[in-house]
Amino acid sequence: MLNPYSVILIMSVTGFLLGLLTFIAGIVILLFRPSNSDVKALITQTTALAQKGIAEDVAGLVGHVSSLLESLNQLVKTTSGVGIMLVILGLLLMTGSAWLALQVSRLSPGAES
Repeated sequence: MLNPYSVILIMSVTGFLLGLLTFIAGIVILLFRPSNSDVKALITQTTALAQKGIAEDVAGLVGHVSSLLESLNQLVKTTSGVGIMLVILGLLLMTGSAWLALQVSRLSPGAES
């Protein structure tokens, strides 16, 4: 039979599990974000292309390469930001759920004061 205490405990466990999944998703994003070897190789090649454009005095090429480098930099920053936000959100959900479970365990009938 469900009473108010068991409903709150179910909510607390569900919140904790959602927090754990969110935390794990954030860690996975941070570990496998797009700053892997492919993006690093692309940045290296783009930098070499920009230097070649400067050496050959091709202004348009340098401008486009600069915007490409800025876009790649923003991609890495955005992905890292999403990963960090998910980690923090997961920790907050787990902490809040644990706090809620502790409060309910103190107030539950049959708990000693």
